[in-house]
Amino acid sequence: MDVDQSHFLKRNEAGGFTEKVSNLLQERRSSMIFKRSKNIFVMSSVFLMGSLISGNLIPSTSDNVWAQETDITQTPNIEQAGIKKSLADQIGAGRGDLFTPGSSLYLIARDPFRSIRRGRNLFQRKWTLAQGFGPRTEDGSGDIAAEGSFGAGLTDSCAGCHGRPRGSAGFGGDVFTRPDSRDAPHLFGLGIIEMLADEITQDLRQIRGLATAKAQVTQRAVVVSLKSKGISYGKIRVNPDGSVDPFQLEGVDEDLRVRPFFHHGGTISIREFVVGALNAEMGLEAFDPDLARASDGERIVTPAGMVLDGTTDKIEAPPAVSESDDPDLDGVANEIPVSLVDHMEFYLLNYFKPGTGRETHNTKQGKKIFEDLRCIGCHIPTLVIDRDRRVADVETVYDSRRGIFNRLFATATPLMQEVLGFGNPPPKQPQGQSFVVNNIYADFKRHDLGPNFWERNFDGTLTKKFMTEPLWGVGSSAPYGHDGRSIDLWSVIMWHGGEAQKARDQFAKLSDKKQAKVIDFLQSLVLFPPDDTASNLNPGKPPSPGFSPVRSRQYCFADAL
Repeated sequence: MDVDQSHFLKRNEAGGFTEKVSNLLQERRSSMIFKRSKNIFVMSSVFLMGSLISGNLIPSTSDNVWAQETDITQTPNIEQAGIKKSLADQIGAGRGDLFTPGSSLYLIARDPFRSIRRGRNLFQRKWTLAQGFGPRTEDGSGDIAAEGSFGAGLTDSCAGCHGRPRGSAGFGGDVFTRPDSRDAPHLFGLGIIEMLADEITQDLRQIRGLATAKAQVTQRAVVVSLKSKGISYGKIRVNPDGSVDPFQLEGVDEDLRVRPFFHHGGTISIREFVVGALNAEMGLEAFDPDLARASDGERIVTPAGMVLDGTTDKIEAPPAVSESDDPDLDGVANEIPVSLVDHMEFYLLNYFKPGTGRETHNTKQGKKIFEDLRCIGCHIPTLVIDRDRRVADVETVYDSRRGIFNRLFATATPLMQEVLGFGNPPPKQPQGQSFVVNNIYADFKRHDLGPNFWERNFDGTLTKKFMTEPLWGVGSSAPYGHDGRSIDLWSVIMWHGGEAQKARDQFAKLSDKKQAKVIDFLQSLVLFPPDDTASNLNPGKPPSPGFSPVRSRQYCFADAL
C-alpha cells in the first residue's frame, strides 16, 4: 500500500517540526522505503502491541492502571500500586519533534502505543495542589449563567467523572453546569466520533460550496439537499450573492459544523474537550499553542491529525495565554505542558470502542423489533469513516470460551504502517483507510425530544435540542438522559417525545414480552473494564477457586492501547 507522504509531513509539522526537519523529509520523499508487505507489517505491528503486554517495552504486569491512581513517587507503598512515572517523567522532553527522544511528537510518531499508555496514565492521575490542581473558577463565585464552570465542581482526576467500568475512560460523573445537572457520558469510541463528525462537516460544506459556485455562474438561487453518510440534514438555498438561506436546515448549525461533544453539541474536537475539562473540572490550566493559534484564525493540524481551522470555525482558546501565564493565581504556571495535551488527545483518539455482549434469540428479536419501530431513523447502526486516523482498532465481543472474565474477548488489529529512512524506531503512519463502524446507533444531529428532555439554563432559557446519544455502551451506563434522571432503559424510552413521539408510542403498544426483548438487545451493547478483558494480545488464564483478577493482573491488554 502506498503511503501518503505529504499527510505524514503535514501531520507532524503542525505539531512542532522545525524547518530543517521539514526540508529533510522533503529531500527524502523520493527515496523513502516503505514496508509494502501487508503480512510483514501486520506481524511487526502485532509484535509491537504484544510487547507492550509482555513487558519488552512497557512492563504491564507491574504498572497496570486500574482507576484513579496516585503517583508512587509521591505515595510509595509496599504493593507498588500506582503510576510509576513522576509527572516530570511524563512531561519528558516536552513537545519536541520527530528527532527529539522522549518528546510527545517523537513518541506519537515512533512509539505510538507508549504515547497512548502515557495518555492513559495522565487520564487516571490524581493531581496535587503543587502540580496546579484547583482552585475552582473564581473559587465557585460569580455569574453562573455566563460561566457554567462555576458549577462544575472540582475533581482531582479525569477518572473522577469518567471511571466506570473500573479502569476505563467511562462514565460516572455529575456536574452542576445546568440547574438540573449534567451527567458525564462515557468516552469509549471518542476518536471515532470526532472523525465521523469532522467528515460529515466537510461533506456538508463541500455541497454548499458547489451550490455557491453554481448560483454565481447561473445567477439563480440554488436549492440543495445536505446529505452525508446517508444522513439527511435538510436543505439550504444558496443565492447568487453567496448568501445562504437555511430554510429547511435540520439538526446542525448554520455554519454546517457538526459539534459532537457535550449533550447539546458544543465542541468540535477532542483537544478542545481535554483542555476545557482540565480547566473547568480540575482547575488545571494549559497553554496549548495549537488551540491558541487556531482560535486566532490560523489553520493547524494537531499531532493526532485533527484539522482545526480558525478561518472557518470558532475554536476554543486555551485558558492560559503563554507558558508563564497563571490565570488562577495559584502560583503554578504551565500546569499542563503541551506534551501532556498531545498524549491525552492521542490516547482518546485511539480509545476503545464499546463492545457487544451475549447474543441470544431474544436479543436478535429485540434488534429486529427496534428496527421495525424505526428507532434507527435517528439511531443509525452503521456508519463509515473515510479516512481513519487511529493506529489500531479493538473489537470486543462475547466469547464464552476465551472470555475468561465477563465473557468478553478483545481482538486488537493494527491500523498503521512503518515509514523507513528516518532512523529507529521508524515512524508509524496511520494507514488512513476507510473503516466500518458497527453498532454506534447515532446520526450526529440535534433533535427535539419534547418537554421531558428540555433543559433549564441558569439565564431562564430552555435548551430543547440535543445530539442523538450513540447507543453503543448503553447496556452498561445507567442512569440515562443528559441529566441522569432515567434509572433504566425502559424509563428513558418512555420519556421520549417530540420528534421521537411516534416511535415511543409504538414501543408503548408492544406487549411486555416484546418490550423486554428490545431491552435485552440494548443491554447487549456494553462497555468493559480494559484491564480485566482477555484479548489476542494477552489471553490470560482461566480463574481458579479464590482467583482475584485484580490481584493476579493477568488479563490486562489495556496497556497496548
